[in-house]
Amino acid sequence: MPRLLTLSLFFVFLSANFASSVRGVEAVDKGTMPSPDALRKLQLPGIKLNLEERSVDVDAEVCLHDGLLELIACTPDSKEHESIVMLKARPMHVHTALLLFGARPGTPAMQRNETGGRIRWIPVPPSGDRIGVSLVFPDSKGKQKEYPISKFVSPVHFEEFNGNSSGKKVESFPSSFIFAGSHLVEDGPGPRKYICEYSGNVISVSTFGDELLCLPGVHGHQNGGLSWQVNPKGLPKIGEKVILRLRPVRKSKTQ
Repeated sequence: MPRLLTLSLFFVFLSANFASSVRGVEAVDKGTMPSPDALRKLQLPGIKLNLEERSVDVDAEVCLHDGLLELIACTPDSKEHESIVMLKARPMHVHTALLLFGARPGTPAMQRNETGGRIRWIPVPPSGDRIGVSLVFPDSKGKQKEYPISKFVSPVHFEEFNGNSSGKKVESFPSSFIFAGSHLVEDGPGPRKYICEYSGNVISVSTFGDELLCLPGVHGHQNGGLSWQVNPKGLPKIGEKVILRLRPVRKSKTQ
């Protein structure tokens, strides 16, 4: 799957005249890291390959200060009412930038059909490398500062959201996600579509099955149990620009 996706993206870039990306994408396809010079030459709209931070820095815009979260990041004109930020770059390009930093995608969560005398569907959790997620924007002194995404997410029970505290202990929100990699789907005789560009599900909190990045496990959309809401404390105003920083988590030598 990673090899097929890399090749597909390579041809997309070729048709869009991203000539400088050829060496970098070919290097990833061969399983090797491209040189710093190749990374610097790569032109991806709305994306910076930050070699100093070893991160993919994506232009984004704050789009929510109050409400329950299904997503951390979405595409324009899709799910801004339930996402913290809206991307100013194509998710397909974000995927390729992560590949160029050596991150390997897996698959989004899915259901597998198991038959043992009868048909039943078994949920299969997502897979892929870990990616740290943070926001970068100026502090009160105008200096760029990085904050883990968990700072802007708070737990909530639906009882609490409606004004009735349950008193249950809640867990903390993680700051790293799984590089699930969405899906490429056929669309007639033309190029295949990178599906999360159309659904809007770029970085998900709930499980949709087509997201670029997601939380471990399978998370439902039902109005019950533990859920998450945006925490606006310290978050820039709606409409203000921020950087969504995606940093592949370094693997230990035993992995």
